[in-house]
Amino acid sequence: MPRLSSMRQNAKLSAIGVLAALLVLSSLVVAATKVHSVVFGRWIPVQWWSASASPPSTSRVRPLLVDGRVKEYVVGSPHEITDRLFVVRRAFRMNDALPEESVPRWQWQRGGWLLVDRVTGRVSPASLPSFDPDFSAASWYRDYAAYCGLGDDGKKT
Repeated sequence: MPRLSSMRQNAKLSAIGVLAALLVLSSLVVAATKVHSVVFGRWIPVQWWSASASPPSTSRVRPLLVDGRVKEYVVGSPHEITDRLFVVRRAFRMNDALPEESVPRWQWQRGGWLLVDRVTGRVSPASLPSFDPDFSAASWYRDYAAYCGLGDDGKKT
């Protein structure tokens, strides 16, 4: 009889081990299959103040939506780096009012480039050294960017 009870105990332990392994594997599968939706919203006309032009110009921005939530505002068309990654130019709204002014003065400005991962939904800034949002224009080829930046003194490009 002692032999039969030890066999039952081993069977229970192995069943618990299999159950635990199935729970761990199912949680990994559920976590791995989470799909993110990365889309662009509709174009919005805005007034644009650049450093070189004194009168404002009209441009268009659109929201970058990840899982239905606005992550950033962008300008221009995206550039595909891989089937998973793309870059797009950032636009942001800034309050140009002084602290003693009660009414905010919102202004749209161009920013740097954003790197967007379609699979994870992650949006991060792309590092382009010496890139100036007002004076630099980037030309993309696959995952390379060619652009003119400003020098350390801010006078030479």
